[in-house]
Amino acid sequence: MLFIDFSSAFSTIIPQQLIHKLVQLGLNTSLCSWLLDFLTGRPQAVWVGSNTYSTITLNTGAPQACVLSPLLLTLLNHDCTQSNNSNLFIKFADDTTVVGLISNRYETNYRSEVSRLTGWCSDNNLSLNVEKTKEIVGRVHTQHAPLTINGATVERVRSTKFLGVHITEDISWADNTAALAKKAQQRLYFLHNLRRARAPAHIMCTFYRGTIESILTSCISVRYDACNASCRKTLQRTVRAVEKIVGVSLPSLQDIYRTRLTHKALSIAGDPTHPSHSFFSLMPSERRLRSLQARTSRLKDSFIHQAVRMLNSLPTLLPPHSPLFPHAPLNSEPQTPPAPTTHWDLHQTLCAALVCSLPHSTFN
Repeated sequence: MLFIDFSSAFSTIIPQQLIHKLVQLGLNTSLCSWLLDFLTGRPQAVWVGSNTYSTITLNTGAPQACVLSPLLLTLLNHDCTQSNNSNLFIKFADDTTVVGLISNRYETNYRSEVSRLTGWCSDNNLSLNVEKTKEIVGRVHTQHAPLTINGATVERVRSTKFLGVHITEDISWADNTAALAKKAQQRLYFLHNLRRARAPAHIMCTFYRGTIESILTSCISVRYDACNASCRKTLQRTVRAVEKIVGVSLPSLQDIYRTRLTHKALSIAGDPTHPSHSFFSLMPSERRLRSLQARTSRLKDSFIHQAVRMLNSLPTLLPPHSPLFPHAPLNSEPQTPPAPTTHWDLHQTLCAALVCSLPHSTFN
């Protein structure tokens, strides 16, 4: 896995190049002109105390801390895709990860994919920060030669943090659990202060759910069952500590996991446009979902397999026309997502984000 880091990704956007791609996506000329006007001719100045430096006009990049910027960067990167089935690109705003499958020490597809990505970045004015780019290689590939980008060697690490989740070379959750437990323990200090201030129990419970439970349950539907017993006990220990401070019983992490896993599974099963919808197919009897085969315990404990088993463990599988399946009924044949016939949703999203990004004085 190669975790790409871009140098000032939002500041290097070339508006004219972005608009050209938006036109190719089918957006109308008026909206593209509006976006071009928003991104060009932007005055910027720096204030330090009572001193004001001269104003400059920017014609590149997207404003920082702007709701529109991540969407624009995502649209700019939409044509950055993998060229080989053994590789996968995972993109979220300015975070990009290349996942490559190396079989029998054959690394050509993976390395050529990285080389092609480097060329794409050069063509789109994106600069790769090789010093902050990290690579994780599975333990079975200990002879993996160092990867080089633009003449610089990419650092190989045992673990790294991606979108708030600690990922390790052995795909275990121990490091992530330790980080979550440490962060949650630090928040207990403020809960103790609320107790000393004689705050009502419901206030402390609200504080717990917003600042501690939200940490303990981060990605819980994906990681909880894949964690070992020690990791689960470590997180549950924090919940018991909170119960002693607040003086009320709180939902266990196991109950929260089951609730969220069931809700997410039903959501995917009822949405034929979801990439994982095809895994949720009914048996001919329409009473159970088709079981998924797994050769390893790691795959057996993964989210999709756990979700299918969770739905099959329900007392009765909900009927196809239940409100929990809002989009389409489950069936035994995978459904092909309908082809988009309009860009109206994208138009609406861009217009709403653009309006939110404009200064209030624009509407006065």
